[in-house]
Amino acid sequence: MRGFLPATILAALLGAPATAQEKKDAAADFACLIQPRMVLKLGSQVQGLIREMQVDRGATVKQGQVVAKLESEVEEAELSIAKARAANDSTIQSDRAKLEFQRHKDQRSRELRKTESMTISTAEEAQTAAKVAQNELQEALTNQQLLQLEVTRVDELLKLRTIRSPIDGVVTERSLGPGEYVGSDQTHLLTIAQIDPLYVEVYVPVSQFGKIRVGMEGEVFPEIGGSRIAHVTVVDRVFDAASGTIGVRLELPNPGNEIPAGLSCRVRFSGVS
Repeated sequence: MRGFLPATILAALLGAPATAQEKKDAAADFACLIQPRMVLKLGSQVQGLIREMQVDRGATVKQGQVVAKLESEVEEAELSIAKARAANDSTIQSDRAKLEFQRHKDQRSRELRKTESMTISTAEEAQTAAKVAQNELQEALTNQQLLQLEVTRVDELLKLRTIRSPIDGVVTERSLGPGEYVGSDQTHLLTIAQIDPLYVEVYVPVSQFGKIRVGMEGEVFPEIGGSRIAHVTVVDRVFDAASGTIGVRLELPNPGNEIPAGLSCRVRFSGVS
């Protein structure tokens, strides 16, 4: 009686397609490194004494959150003065009343001139006075606009003394504290790392060029365990001749900052062996 071949051997002889698990096991793993999406050294556009630092190392910050304030009493006083000047419209009101009077006088002069009850020179003086009053009012209005712009300028200078985080992230270093001076030689106050999403950097052999494409998935295995799905965002177009590799970057979502940056990992690309 003829014996039976094992199912696995028979499938191989018949050329049966590999199962999904077999394909996954055959996929190649590549060493990788998990890095922050961005590391930002946050500085100040202006110099001054630090009034308060509102965050410290390890703090989670949101975009637009106040992280530090500089002393700003002088700027606050300048803003109050600028607002008071801009709110004073007495000159405009006076010039407007003067213009109304001169226009009425000019109109009256024109009527009297028709009956020759007024000399030409007197009528021309009234007309000229009305034009001068019009110019004075326009100048007062222009000055008022300039005062409003001055309020805006001083207000923007005051805002520069409040330091806000431009990104969501985690504070990894605080260089200065309250009472210290931010000068031209001080490059930054804080270092903030954005870790959602994370970047996964991997170098693969040149032979993989064309197999790994932007948009494809990669399964990332951080050294602390577990796995995450990331997507390829960059495939370098310049090879490293010395190592015979090309760089690939994946973007890894990290809601809640669950995965720390700086971890070693391995990444597996579906269908790449």
